[in-house]
Amino acid sequence: MLPLLTAAQIREADAHTIATEAVSSIDLMERASKAWVSWFINHFQDKRQSITVYCGTGNNGGDGLAIARLLSEHGYQQLNVKIARFSEKFSDDFTTNRQRLQPLSIPVRELPAGYQTLTENSDIIIDALLGSGLNKPLSGDFDRLVTYLNSLNKTVVAVDVPTGIFTEGDIEEESTILKADLVITFQQPKINFLLPESGDYIMCWETVNIGLNEDFIQSLQSPYQWVEERDIKKMLIPRKRFSNKGTYGHALLIAGQAKTMGAALLCSSACVYAGAGLTTACIPESGLTALNSYQAEVMAIVRREYELPDLELSKFTTLGIGPGLGKNEDALALLQYILNEYDKPIVVDADALNLLAAHPRLLEQLPAGSILTPHMKEFDRLFGEHKTWWQRLQTLKQKAQELNICIVLKNAYTITATPSGILYFNSSSNAAMATGGMGDVLTGIITALLAQKYSPEEACLIGVFLHGKAGDELALPNRLQVVLPGQVAARVPVSIARLV
Repeated sequence: MLPLLTAAQIREADAHTIATEAVSSIDLMERASKAWVSWFINHFQDKRQSITVYCGTGNNGGDGLAIARLLSEHGYQQLNVKIARFSEKFSDDFTTNRQRLQPLSIPVRELPAGYQTLTENSDIIIDALLGSGLNKPLSGDFDRLVTYLNSLNKTVVAVDVPTGIFTEGDIEEESTILKADLVITFQQPKINFLLPESGDYIMCWETVNIGLNEDFIQSLQSPYQWVEERDIKKMLIPRKRFSNKGTYGHALLIAGQAKTMGAALLCSSACVYAGAGLTTACIPESGLTALNSYQAEVMAIVRREYELPDLELSKFTTLGIGPGLGKNEDALALLQYILNEYDKPIVVDADALNLLAAHPRLLEQLPAGSILTPHMKEFDRLFGEHKTWWQRLQTLKQKAQELNICIVLKNAYTITATPSGILYFNSSSNAAMATGGMGDVLTGIITALLAQKYSPEEACLIGVFLHGKAGDELALPNRLQVVLPGQVAARVPVSIARLV
């Protein structure tokens, strides 16, 4: 796992690298600027485009001055630099790079505090104003400058962090933040890049390795972790030659009503494709024909109205409950029955989550290691309204620990919270997967992994990654704008085969 660091921890990693590798801070800045420029010149190859580099007077501004010099050396001639000198403070490395820039014929303009006029005509704006050290909202001259730059609708490429955004902490509504088409960030994504509020300000981001000491980064024991493909490869267990269906468990999925059988079909189908040895769906009698037609490999237990089904819970390795289940008295009685009679980890989704929200005392009855899979609105129904995603992260961590469960909070970078207090951000998936039923497929995948004796934490991390990976393999090669949940479910075996 790649630890995701706070701004303070990033400064620690910088300082440790400088101290242990006998590299000066200005040389580390040069290393970072070269990595940044290497990515930039491979993707902005038209050297006739005009570029303005906006620099503050701290180390982010020093990066910007070094980037301007390096771009000039690579043949970009229509360059100019504007320095926001809104205070008398400046870093030593900024001063050094300012001196290094002087012999070149790059126009430099300083914007003093209270500057009166500014006209920007360049095609590309490189943002090196403030970087990761920001700890309060923009105000005064910076607020005015960023507001002006946002009004131009230029292509903006940010150095490490867009001006005005915090690397972690609350992103408040109405914040003044420079909107970036691209952020080329150093070493690793910043935590706030992975939260939905950043989508208003960051179209996309890329990381460049600047050679910070990885052992030291690991030693910082960040509670925020980035899950990559290599991590999932280590977790997945190849099937053995003399295994059989009993080896891979028996999953029960309690889902669907007459008008919401699609959810039951999708989650039970995904459970089969994700490798459960046996899958049984507990569905209403009216859905039996649909199930047999859609996925012949799924067995059925019929639910009748006003009756608890005879489930023989002891024969099931695990179960998932909720997709399309409804929120009526029958559904509530069934959920209560499960919580009273079943002591193994279960997966709770959709309508079952809403029942827990309406009857919060039931949360205390969840078996240890159970998994909740809410989207944002379901999460807030369960645990109260939140103004920001940063607040949700703190609640997410707290509730997973308090209840001794895993919580999968779904979004573009789905976050899994574990009882140990770690929050894992997923690195797969894409916007083509934003369609109804995709969460039902995820429920089926995670339930299948639990059935196969993966731990709850492993089932969440593998399941979320596989779900997104299957969607990526379908959408990205052909630039599809939409992939369907059933397609994702059917793709899962291929995605697994590419990882084991």
